[in-house]
Amino acid sequence: MTGFFNNKKVLVSGGAGFIGANLVKRLLRTGAIIRATIHKKEPVIISEKIEYIRCDLLRMEDCKKAVEGMDYVFMCAANTSGAAVIASTPLVHVTPNIIMNSQMLEAAYMAGVKKFIFISSNAAYPPSADRPVREEEMFDSDPYDIYFGVGWMKRFTEILCRLYAQKLKDPMPTIVVRPSNIYGPYDDFDFATSHMMAATIRKVVERHNPIRIWGTGDDIRDLIYIDDFIDGLLLAAEKLNTFDTVNIAQGKAYSLKEILKMALEIDGYQDAEIVFDRTKPSMIPVRLIDTEKAERILGFKPKTEITEGITKTISWYRRTYLNAG
Repeated sequence: MTGFFNNKKVLVSGGAGFIGANLVKRLLRTGAIIRATIHKKEPVIISEKIEYIRCDLLRMEDCKKAVEGMDYVFMCAANTSGAAVIASTPLVHVTPNIIMNSQMLEAAYMAGVKKFIFISSNAAYPPSADRPVREEEMFDSDPYDIYFGVGWMKRFTEILCRLYAQKLKDPMPTIVVRPSNIYGPYDDFDFATSHMMAATIRKVVERHNPIRIWGTGDDIRDLIYIDDFIDGLLLAAEKLNTFDTVNIAQGKAYSLKEILKMALEIDGYQDAEIVFDRTKPSMIPVRLIDTEKAERILGFKPKTEITEGITKTISWYRRTYLNAG
């Protein structure tokens, strides 16, 4: 990583969340002047070099306070959860995120922020069968029905990003980063709200028996380790200077069955009973995103193979939760 962020004033919203905490941790090594927002959670990265401010980003006055004096804003704060919550309460991610994203963009623009980086979602893409989907295909058709609400929320924010970067007299550069499924340390391991990889790793490490998996286990995903995603995120923030969208992914496909098998083997869990619950809905049968643009424009190539990433995450989870009681 270059010295691009040295002495730059950088805001990380959602500084206690999965992506935000890992981004803050990395920015500490760049010499950036870091401010991070927290809400209900306490900070997990502790340093006197980080200015934490407690904010409710549903309040415009808090958004203005957060962005004041900042050069760069990374919009990591979001109302997020896993498949179970999205399936049962599809509206839960719509209104709060639209309000936060809209207000943070407006506050950043009014404060003269130099660049705004928004983290979108691969769930917003339309179906593409088993083919990796490219950046320019985002609005070709609706997202999968199961992600209709959250997908259009992300798309709406992307349109707002384009508005601020291209349609105003004094534009604010905005960058939209669309990740594949991210996993790693500081992820959400609460079964009520966790994503697939975190839930799987917790079940393996805690020796659940049986291990219950939603659907058939044949759903296909691209999984990127958090350190690699942060690499791509910072490269996009550094190298893209007007409105642009870019996929950040590992570029490899694995079924849920394969992922579970790897986790079991890595952690030495040999006699687990696996139950595939076909009464539970599959979310997206295949979701792969194309990585050619990130490699061509950013020079981005992930460094962490999935077995290494799972090993690191298992070790972190055991050290953080089990060994700590």
